[in-house]
Amino acid sequence: MDADPRDALIGRLQAENAQLRAENTGLRETIHRLEERLEELERQAHRSAAPFRRDDRSKKPPEQHGQPGRKPGHPPAYRVRPDHVDERIEVPLTACPRCGGPVTAVTACEQFIEDLPPIRPHVTQLATYAGLCPRCGPVRSIHPIQVSTATGAAGTHLGPRALALVAQLNKQFGVTTRTCVGILKALGGLRLTPGGLVQALHRVAGKAQIWYGDLIASLRSQPSVHADETSWWVGGPGHWLWAFTCPACTVYHVDTSRSRQVVLEMLGDRFGGVLVSDCLASYENLPYTMQKCYVHHLRAIAQSRERAPPESHADFCRLAGLLKAALCLQKLRPELPPEEYARRRAALDVTADGLLSAPTGPVTKVALRLTKRRRWLFTFLDHDGVPADNNAAERALRPAVIARKLSCGNRTQRGKHTWEVLASLTATCQQTARDFVDTLRPYLVLRPA
Repeated sequence: MDADPRDALIGRLQAENAQLRAENTGLRETIHRLEERLEELERQAHRSAAPFRRDDRSKKPPEQHGQPGRKPGHPPAYRVRPDHVDERIEVPLTACPRCGGPVTAVTACEQFIEDLPPIRPHVTQLATYAGLCPRCGPVRSIHPIQVSTATGAAGTHLGPRALALVAQLNKQFGVTTRTCVGILKALGGLRLTPGGLVQALHRVAGKAQIWYGDLIASLRSQPSVHADETSWWVGGPGHWLWAFTCPACTVYHVDTSRSRQVVLEMLGDRFGGVLVSDCLASYENLPYTMQKCYVHHLRAIAQSRERAPPESHADFCRLAGLLKAALCLQKLRPELPPEEYARRRAALDVTADGLLSAPTGPVTKVALRLTKRRRWLFTFLDHDGVPADNNAAERALRPAVIARKLSCGNRTQRGKHTWEVLASLTATCQQTARDFVDTLRPYLVLRPA
């Protein structure tokens, strides 16, 4: 007996109906998950600390919190004994200070008291002379402590140490200009207006331009450089603050462009080190060996995993596991024989090629992100001293972001140049343990013609 075509049609429609019901259920679950995520983001946006607040999921649970302070068994911390004594005072104990009776078993108790002496400006009245040379024309005598040849109403100057100290207060410690003026007056009795201080800092930056140029030249010869950027203000929006840092120096540069041309101008065409950066398009297609930040990669994987259905989470875990295995291999490198390290390094390449060859499903987008930067995925494993993250550049930007909150940036092009020069010099001295004041002073004094 032939099958009734109506029964076949009914069966086909029932199967199609079941398939549509299953898809509908999955879509409803996705919509519910997205609605919960939207409500969570809206609640966070209305909190007063929303832009600076850590995500609750990134916080450790209370049972994993450690004890505050240093770990047990750490070296003791105390004020070290001074390397010199300016004055010695002895207070004898010949009688009881309460009843006046005799005292026995007297022992010496030694202390060192460090204090700031009363500070007053050291004023030098300098007499120089100007004359006329028959062969050279107008000439004048110059003393090494001079910072300017101005006389008359402008004949009272700040010395090189005071100028270097106020530059350090303003650019390294983030003290505002008006507060710097108050500190100079309170501690040293030096009177200066905020506008006068700004003009003085401009002149300091101009004299330190040679040092700033030396930092850029040193940057181009380093084995690795970290780079990052953030928005900046120079009389208006539309500017970017670039930070280039390495263990030897830090260079800040403010530019109207966020393109790759800025990187080329700062590092030059012959930079032979490794450029560590995030995945911004400005750092693509550069003629350098590069390492892309693993923190950004892992964050992108985690964010995509949150939006994906649970059945695809295993694919995201494989990608994250690949990156974490590379990080572990870097830590184990000092303990492994060269042959074993090379074998494991090659195994990572094989695994990466397998995971990124033909991704499917929700993991495709983040897999394509890694595929695009495949040749830079394990650079840090082939170069000593190159980390897998760009934390150094982000730490270099942190003081600049704080300064931006206080001053909103710069008002003029000259102020922009002063900031990038002096901020670069103070940051470099801080990371290399050099005294900024003593290093800057030789650049500020006049040299005899």
